[in-house]
Amino acid sequence: MAYEAKTKPTEVSVADFIAAVENPQRRADAETLCALLEEVSGEPPKMWGPSIIGFGSYHYRYASGHEGDAPRLGFSPRKAQTVLYLMSGYKGQEATLARLGKVKTSVSCMYINRLDQIDMGVLREMAVACLAHMRERYPED
Repeated sequence: MAYEAKTKPTEVSVADFIAAVENPQRRADAETLCALLEEVSGEPPKMWGPSIIGFGSYHYRYASGHEGDAPRLGFSPRKAQTVLYLMSGYKGQEATLARLGKVKTSVSCMYINRLDQIDMGVLREMAVACLAHMRERYPED
């Protein structure tokens, strides 16, 4: 049985999705992140699945044969925290992450309580580095 990815681009309005975020702080943070990642990526925001706002896309294929599409940069304003999806493995990542501020990480996710707890200049720097790494690893068509 073939695996079908659940996280696909949708036609849901990003503005409507953000406007529906209940927590006012999380909603304001989502608006800020949306503007930042759109500026860095040069791509308009697009909903991926029911809750991820993504910028650009790439196609991946694993050695197992599994393949799919995903956003190059993305985030999700969840109830407990905002989750940023930035590919890991770029040069200088650990040093940059150490300067970012109060975040938790796992593989390619960063969990942020509030944007005012992190250095937005460092976050921008990370997004630019991540995007450059993505373009090198997964060249754009």
